[in-house]
Amino acid sequence: MQKTNDHVWQKPLRALFTVVFSVSVSWPALAQGTLPSLPSLPTLNAAAPAINPAVEKREPAAIPAPPALSAKSYILVDPASGKILMEHNADERLPPASLTKLMTSYILSYEVMAGRVKNEDMVTISKNAWSQNPVFAAKFNGSSLMFIEPPTPVSILDLHRGIVISSGNDATVAVAEHLAGTESAFADMMNQHAKRLGMTNSNFVNSHGLDVPDHYTTARDLAILSRAIISTPDYYLHREKEFTYNNITQQNRNGLLNKDSSVDGLKTGYTEGAGYCLVASAKRGDMRLIAVVMGTASVRTREDEAQAMLNYGFRYYETYPIYKANAEITNSPIWGGTSKVLSLGIAQDLTLTIPRGRRDDMKAVVNIPPNPWAPVAVNQALGEIVISMGDEVIHKEPLIALADVPESGFFARVWDHIRLFFSGLFGG
Repeated sequence: MQKTNDHVWQKPLRALFTVVFSVSVSWPALAQGTLPSLPSLPTLNAAAPAINPAVEKREPAAIPAPPALSAKSYILVDPASGKILMEHNADERLPPASLTKLMTSYILSYEVMAGRVKNEDMVTISKNAWSQNPVFAAKFNGSSLMFIEPPTPVSILDLHRGIVISSGNDATVAVAEHLAGTESAFADMMNQHAKRLGMTNSNFVNSHGLDVPDHYTTARDLAILSRAIISTPDYYLHREKEFTYNNITQQNRNGLLNKDSSVDGLKTGYTEGAGYCLVASAKRGDMRLIAVVMGTASVRTREDEAQAMLNYGFRYYETYPIYKANAEITNSPIWGGTSKVLSLGIAQDLTLTIPRGRRDDMKAVVNIPPNPWAPVAVNQALGEIVISMGDEVIHKEPLIALADVPESGFFARVWDHIRLFFSGLFGG
């Protein structure tokens, strides 16, 4: 009688083990996760491409040292990736002269985008912003002007052009008063925006850049600010070569706009304390660069040195978009969830700046924790993607879940535990 009972229970047990074994053996096939096939970025675990013996031993051409410059401080940045291609004393606090107006311009664009002011709004000009006011004349003796005058109202857009093209101190004061009430209150706004943008070595006391104690910034911080300005193309007036107001036409002081067709900004500056300064941005093909030079000896020097930086960057580097944000890069099996597959990607677009001609040397590997369990929340970090070039790791980026994976029911979780156990038992 006992033998009959054993025989009755053995059949369902064998059936159960057969199902579990078959599932546990097939399931790990999902565990490797794959990268999308991208040109110039090999797919993870794909077969290695054939190597051409003629180029197998060829070493990549070495990038020469950056040009030597005479500026007190400088930096060259690819704003798409944030890659710094050359720098010198980039964190030295220096007076920025009219490069200060980049922050004034940025805040004005920010307020327009926020809907608090409109380009068509008319601004009443106070005596504080009038060049014929004796106090203004004494303070800004010989400075650049837009030539506004009370009581004639001026549009926000014209004042903006007066700031970035004419470099008008009068226009700058008028905007500061319109947005914040007083220049000192506007300086507080400037410092708040600087902190928000990550400009950790800047302090603004005025909106125009006149040399005063404790008014300073750095080449690195100006590159950060310029990157933010360029990200708002609808309000980017810095490429315009001239501006006419009150029957007076003034040329943009950025001479590179007329020397290099790829240059489309940003701003010049000069005071006795700051020397000659320039933030130049240029775009050639799909690549943009920002060059900041501070404390040069002449207009020609600031232009020549900024031009040399741009030429160096464009000649030896390229910008390469790798992955889009919130697009699946790889996937992984997940246990105990309502879904059996977990999609993984990155939170922001990934763009790298690499030596020109080295795209085919890049490879990507994903590292994912083994056997993730639900629940998993969207944007939860789970592993990373590692980009390397030859033997050098050039970038690591966290992988995030692209969707919620809620916990499954009790019996489904128990079943996953059984499958996972046998997967390990049989070496799956």
